[in-house]
Amino acid sequence: QVKREKPETIPDLEKLVQEKLTAIESKNSDSDLKSNEKYMYFMDQLKEMKKQFRHISDGDNETIEQIDEDIAVTRSQLNFICPITQMEMRRPVRNKVCGHTYEEEAIVEIIQSRKQKKKKVRCPKMGCSHDDVKRSDLVPDEALKRVIDSQNK
Repeated sequence: QVKREKPETIPDLEKLVQEKLTAIESKNSDSDLKSNEKYMYFMDQLKEMKKQFRHISDGDNETIEQIDEDIAVTRSQLNFICPITQMEMRRPVRNKVCGHTYEEEAIVEIIQSRKQKKKKVRCPKMGCSHDDVKRSDLVPDEALKRVIDSQNK
């Protein structure tokens, strides 16, 4: 639309973008967030952590900081572990559809064996609802590979 208009009649694009953004933001609600799969997964993890560390007093800041550090370390290590092989990934590939990563060789082997049986492949990441993983959905995760390689040096 802007390309067709004369320069004098071009609308205030910044204002238009802001209006659209405000309209989209007004449609968002807390109920949308609470039904989000990632939000629900995070809240479940939080509940589990609270159960595990319920005995820690609020005044024990050093212990709480240690737990936070442990959570961060554990989370980063989990990113390196293939959900199929349960081993550290050497050639990680990311699923473009659901965003999960796997060891390339392991997921390709599963896809090929299920294809021979004419069956779909469900994402092996626990809790994921994606039930049709295809070879064409997989892309090398170079960033994760670099992080894993640098961690191992």
